[in-house]
Amino acid sequence: MAVTKSLKKKYQEDVIPALTQQFDYKTVYQVPKIEKVVLNMGVGEAVQNSKILDSALEELTKIACQKAVATRAKKSIATYKLREGMPIGCMVTLRGERMYSFLQKFINVVIPRIRDFRGVSDKSFDGRGNYSIGIKEQILFPEINYDDVDIVKGMNVSIVTSANTDEEAKALLTELGMPFKKRKQQ
Repeated sequence: MAVTKSLKKKYQEDVIPALTQQFDYKTVYQVPKIEKVVLNMGVGEAVQNSKILDSALEELTKIACQKAVATRAKKSIATYKLREGMPIGCMVTLRGERMYSFLQKFINVVIPRIRDFRGVSDKSFDGRGNYSIGIKEQILFPEINYDDVDIVKGMNVSIVTSANTDEEAKALLTELGMPFKKRKQQ
């Protein structure tokens, strides 16, 4: 059985030299790095049933290996029977070792489990070097037991980098193993 390198070690040994050569950086401090990963799960059904939010918090905590916190509504919306301050979602911010461990699991285990997967879109950059991807099912994660899931919930994974441009951020994520879609040549 082959032992794979940890993502942090891969970044230090392979990605930094590759990006330095590609973008002609003068120092290693110019090389973009991943600063944090934010997992966000919106649970609008929690307005009627608070147990859905509890299960979402529990599942997100299992996925991230770090306690998730409930997010609350900023404004009241009468149409949805939503009051200011009501819990309507959950989130967790990962940094350091947990961030690298989550990203390695996400790239190597979760993304290949997506049905009809042909690569992630390269159009989800925000213009400042940050990348977001939406997942429709939390059951893609190996920590989630399919039998314990009452409602299939989606989540948003935001990868915040120190890159100045989307091109640099895409090169960083590609070097780390993110499977972007191949562009058709015209």
